[in-house]
Formats: sequence, structure tokens, C-alpha cells
Amino acid sequence: MSMHLSDEEDNYNLSLSKFESMLKTNKVLFFDSEEFEEIILHYLDMGKANLAKKALKLALEQHPKSTGLKLVQVEMLVYDDKLDTAEKMLNELYAIEPTNEEIFIQKANIYSKRDNHEKAVELLQEALQFTEDFADVYNLMGMEYLFMDNLEMAKDSFIKCLEEDIEDQSALYNVVYCFEFLEQNADAIEFLKKYIDKNPYSEIAWHQQGRLYYGLKQYENAVRAFEFATYIDEHFMGAYMENGKALERLKRYEEAIENYQKTIDLDDATSYALLRIGKCHERLGNKTEALKYFNKTVHEDPLLDKGWIAITDFYVRLKNYQKALYYVNKAIAIDDQNRAYWKRYATINKAMNFYEEAEYGFRKAVEFGDFELDTWLFWVDILQFLGEFDSAIQTLLQASEYFPEEYEVEYRLAGLYFLLADDKKGTFHLSNGLRLNANNKTILEELFPIVWARKKVQNYINKNK
Repeated sequence: MSMHLSDEEDNYNLSLSKFESMLKTNKVLFFDSEEFEEIILHYLDMGKANLAKKALKLALEQHPKSTGLKLVQVEMLVYDDKLDTAEKMLNELYAIEPTNEEIFIQKANIYSKRDNHEKAVELLQEALQFTEDFADVYNLMGMEYLFMDNLEMAKDSFIKCLEEDIEDQSALYNVVYCFEFLEQNADAIEFLKKYIDKNPYSEIAWHQQGRLYYGLKQYENAVRAFEFATYIDEHFMGAYMENGKALERLKRYEEAIENYQKTIDLDDATSYALLRIGKCHERLGNKTEALKYFNKTVHEDPLLDKGWIAITDFYVRLKNYQKALYYVNKAIAIDDQNRAYWKRYATINKAMNFYEEAEYGFRKAVEFGDFELDTWLFWVDILQFLGEFDSAIQTLLQASEYFPEEYEVEYRLAGLYFLLADDKKGTFHLSNGLRLNANNKTILEELFPIVWARKKVQNYINKNK
């Protein structure tokens, strides 16, 4: 069998080089129509449309009656969006060869391009009556159903394709995609188990099964599946990477590092693998190694924010705020619109008692889309500390648009209005705070001890118990 295949390959390569030397010498050589078909399709696959057209022109001069070549011509017309001309040719060919499945497939292709996917499916069903390559037709049907967002029918078509050709990898990926989209992950795993029984050396199937187990948080099963994928194909980078993630979940950090390292050995280091190795070392308490890999991460990809965040957080955990600030400033110099950087910049400055800088950081974080409640509250508390009560109120009113029923916002507004002697608004927000969460009224005592001590405020709180 392999002997036969290699002969075919040799003939194919010979045809190609013969054709290309003919183009250089301008001599016209003879090729049979099938040779021409292969040459043209080769150029189309390579995206060399001009060479494909040259070959087609010569081919039709030498074989004007060849249906196969005319169908290739149709394919090229469709490729160039000349759909009406292509359809006219197909109708002429249909009159001559009404049982040629390729005519139905190309017609289906035209209807698909016109977004009439129902008609495309009808034509493919007709093609099934005449074809010997059922797998190909079922695969095309699956794609049409995907265009129609009919995931159940798409899934059935791809399964039928696999029943005809168990090695069709794109169909396998598409089946799993349909199961996942339909949120039938457990069914997908069952399907893959049966598939693996028939085709145990499919590394793709094992890898997909591992991904599904990972999604269901069955990390032991995921590791087993990823390991099988790497036994079958020891160069399967994706499986090593995913296995590393699953092993991390199981706190098996040394093994996770081995898997991430494997991806680096197989290909150039990726910032993601370096970052994960750093995180694993940090969990193992190997601080020097962790830092080494975090530095490699940002060196490999200075735009990967997770790398800068990892180094910054590493130093924050060590309470080495000088170093943390140094790295977050480097990160901001590269991307000054990253809200995660600004929030860290603010938090670190706050820890170092640099309140003006901290206020600026929180303001920037919100400006670039960080609308987390704690960000608003940190910002407001610093504004209050700096005595900027009006700004603090404006900021809280802005926050209340995102958190309309949040007692932490209401108690702060109450305190600030009382400080500014606007008792009416103060009372309004105090009553909101008590309604939302009376137990946490001590926020007022912690943040506004002067307000809390007021007799009027205490009377109001007692009256509204």
C-alpha cells in the first residue's frame, strides 16, 4: 500500500516539475487531463491563482471535452465569485452527466456562497445518491448546518462522516465543537470513548477528551487523557500544555513544570509556558526560580500583561513595595491604558503611604474600565483622607450608577454629606444604608468617627432599628 502511495506521489511531483519547466522554456508539453487537474488544484491550494489559471487554459486547449477539467474551471469561477457563469456551466454539464456527484457538490457550493444553505443541503443530499466518497459529502453537509446554526444536524452529519472515514480529523474537531456548543460535554466524552475504542491511536481524540474532562473539573481523568495523547504523539505541544494546566489544578507542580518545559523543548519558549513555570516554582516556594521565569516571560513578550502582573504581585507578596513599584512603572511605560497596571500602581502607592499617587492610580484604573466595587471604594477613601470631600461625593455618585443597591456606597455618602453639613442628603443616604444592611452601619463609625458621635445621627440610627 505505502509503495503504491509513494509511486503516486512521485508521479505527482514529476508532473509538477515538468509543468514548471515547460512554463520556463515556453515549449508546449502534453499532460493527461487528470495530471492537469492535480496541477491546477495544487496551485489553488497554494493560493497561486495565476498559475492555476495558466494551467487551466492549457488544459482546456489539450482536453476541451474533459468534464473533470470543466468542473475544475467551475471551482475557479466560484473562487473568483463568478457564480452565474459557474452555474450556467454546471447546467450544461448536468445535461451531459446527470449522475456526476461533483456537479451537485459544486452547485451546493454556489448556493452556499449565496447564503442559501438549505438549498445547498438539498443538493448535497442528491450528491449522496451518486458518490463513492460519502465522508466528504457528509462533511460538507455538516459545514452547511453550521452556517445555519443547526448544531444538532451538523453534529449528526460530522458523526456520519466519521463513520465513513474514522481518520477525518476536521470532522472529529467539529463533532466535539458541536457537543460543546450544545453544552453536552458529558455526551461528548461518551462519544469520544466509543470513538477511541475503534481508533485507540487517535491523539486528537485523547486530547479532546482531556479538554472536556478539564472543563468538567475532572482533572485526574484529564491528565490521563492528555498523557495518552503525548504517548501517541510525543511532539503534541498542545497536549503537554493542557496537561500542565491540569497538573497545576492537582497541585502536582513538579510534573506541571516538566510538561511546560516539554513545550519549550519542542518549540521556542512561549511567554505562557514561562509564566506557568514561574507560577509553579512560586507555589513550590522556589522564589529565585519563580522570579527568573517571570523575568524571562516579560523578556519574551513585553506586551503580555500577565507577566508584568506576576512580577509585581510577587514583590507585593514579599512586601517589597519599591521593587513592585519599579516593575509596575515599567509595565505602564509599555501600556499606559491597562487598568490592571493602574490598580496595582495605586495599591502599591497606598501601601507606601503615597496617597496622591494612589488616588491618581485608582482614577486611571476607573478611567480605563475598572468598575470593580473595591476600586471605587479605595479611591473614595483616599479622596476622603486627602480632604477632597466634593470629589469623593462625585465619585460615589458615579459608582452608585454601577452599584445602585450597595450599602458600602450609601454609608460613605451619608458620612460625607454630614461632614459637609448637608444633613438632609446625609439622612437620606443613611436611611438607604440601614435599609440595605443595618448590621454594617459600623462602616460609618470606622470611616467617619466625628459623624458617628453626633447625637442627631445616633438618634436617627436608634429610631430606625
